[in-house]
Amino acid sequence: MTRLGNPPPTRTASRPPARRYPADRFAPVARPQQRPTQQRRTQQARSPHSGARRPQPRRTTARRAKTLRIRRRPPRSARLGVPARRLHAALLVIGFVMILFTGRLLQLQGVDSNAYAADAHAQYAHKVTLPADRGAILDRNGAPLADSVDASDVIGDPLVASSSTKTDPLGIADKLAPLIGDQKSLIAARLTGSSQFVYLAHGVTPQIAKAIATLNLPGVTMQATKKRVYPANDVAANVLGFVGSDGKGLGGLEYQYQKVLAGKNGQLTVELGHNGQVIPDGAASGAAAVSGHDIQLTIDHDIQWKAQQAIAAQVQATGAQGGAVIVMQPRTGQILAMATTPTFDPANPGAAAATDRGNTALSDVFEPGSTNKVITMAAAIDSGVLTPTSPIDVPPSLVRAGKVFHDAESHGLLHLTLAGVLAESSNIGTMLASEKVGVSRLYSYLQAFGLGQSSGLNFPGESRGILVPASSWSQSQRYTVPFGQGLSVNALQVATVYATIANGGVRVAPSLIEGFGQPDGTIKAVPAPTQTRVVGDAAAAQVESMLEAVTTDQGTAPAARIPGYRVAGKTGTAQRVDPACGCYRGYTASFVGFAPADDPQLVVLAVLDNPIYGHSGGAVAAPVFRDVMSFALESEKIPPTGTTPPVVKLSLP
Repeated sequence: MTRLGNPPPTRTASRPPARRYPADRFAPVARPQQRPTQQRRTQQARSPHSGARRPQPRRTTARRAKTLRIRRRPPRSARLGVPARRLHAALLVIGFVMILFTGRLLQLQGVDSNAYAADAHAQYAHKVTLPADRGAILDRNGAPLADSVDASDVIGDPLVASSSTKTDPLGIADKLAPLIGDQKSLIAARLTGSSQFVYLAHGVTPQIAKAIATLNLPGVTMQATKKRVYPANDVAANVLGFVGSDGKGLGGLEYQYQKVLAGKNGQLTVELGHNGQVIPDGAASGAAAVSGHDIQLTIDHDIQWKAQQAIAAQVQATGAQGGAVIVMQPRTGQILAMATTPTFDPANPGAAAATDRGNTALSDVFEPGSTNKVITMAAAIDSGVLTPTSPIDVPPSLVRAGKVFHDAESHGLLHLTLAGVLAESSNIGTMLASEKVGVSRLYSYLQAFGLGQSSGLNFPGESRGILVPASSWSQSQRYTVPFGQGLSVNALQVATVYATIANGGVRVAPSLIEGFGQPDGTIKAVPAPTQTRVVGDAAAAQVESMLEAVTTDQGTAPAARIPGYRVAGKTGTAQRVDPACGCYRGYTASFVGFAPADDPQLVVLAVLDNPIYGHSGGAVAAPVFRDVMSFALESEKIPPTGTTPPVVKLSLP
């Protein structure tokens, strides 16, 4: 085959003649770092098949320095990528990212949607307590003595208030202080900090709540609540008691019947904005509150008010430390009034001393003194050992158990009947009568009349009194207990004794509650109180006649008489036990009676603790009895009987 181009040179066997070079041709020279570019290009352009090989210099003894050759790779020309391939890669990356987003979206809205929704809802949802309407306390005619009205608690969020860009806690306090009646510094201190809940005020009126809401203060919200109010002010305050700032009963009937009155709170979940305000159109859910039950008392508002006014005026007039008045119906046992002084404002109980917030008519005990003599007389008559006309010679003094006893006023030998002993309130005559009765029998009658026992009211703080068993009586107590010394009673126990006599010898358990409110608005009456026969009808009637003689001019309490009415009763002037020294110091003055005497409808007791200006029951307590009894008879529309009182023989020649 014929090859195109120049034919390759023909090699000859003979070596070409050697060329001669100058002597300095092979002299040592510096080795070049890089062959000149032109030379490299010439060598690259030379064809491997063109011409004869370049003659090589002859090697000599002197070693020729080698020239360093560095071969460089020729620069590459830029290679353009394939556009379709790059587009495919980009689409794959975008698709992969979209798959990740889609998967996450499915997780958020599908698999974990409920959990995330709950977490988000919890951040702006707020649970609000829906306070139950506390039951009202009504008098026997339905007049409210204690009630509940709508109010609001002012709530602060210190975290929101402190981080607000519009104002600061001090600025908020400056606007709140005039509305809630608190100091600016105290409000600002409550709104400073990292907590998220603090009470700023309790039970503000709807008008004040609206004014605060209009200010739109950061971190300040309203929480609906109920405020306890007492429309009759301090009327029956010591019976009603009071509630705390949380609305729970802390004293009196409010405490005793807390579960009945309170009801059950509901709950509402609302949504709050970033400033802590409720979102009006936000979602809301919850359970409704269940109202408490009303309580209707046996207390009569008007008679209670009169009793409080009368005893307060007499305590002030006599300089006494305190006093009490009880009005009750002997046939039903219902208490129409239970007044004590000092008293307090149940709407602001913190302003009064703790001792003034109690019910001293039930909690405080005292030696009854001569009012206790009626039990000795009833025991003597009912047991048949004496009659109202039985003669009793009363000496100026009497020695018993190594002690000398005297009557309150000095006298010579008196020839009295048993009725005369009671009318003149003779301690010595009562001691002589008790010897006929005997210690064990007398103790049984004392118990039957309710002494030393709970009244059954279960009122907070009520005392049972002090009546030790007869077997534990000292020798002197065998003679002092019959005239009311050596035992202790509360005011209600004394009133109940006389109510028993007025009811023909049947003791009816006293009561304060007439009934409880029902969901339909009616009042369901409580069961009838228990009744116990203590003395017979005849004995009770005879004692009634003896007690009526006490209010005559020959008795110790003519000041208790009421024009047009027959009145029966008994004075009491007892030495007062002073707990500070454990000794007798001062007196307890009392009067207890009923009217009309021949048809008893009402019993009234008045007692004063340690009066200074006068101390006898006939002088300081009987006028209170007359004042309250007169008002109650008129209020109850009880007319006089129009009968003539019997003549009771009090003394013998």
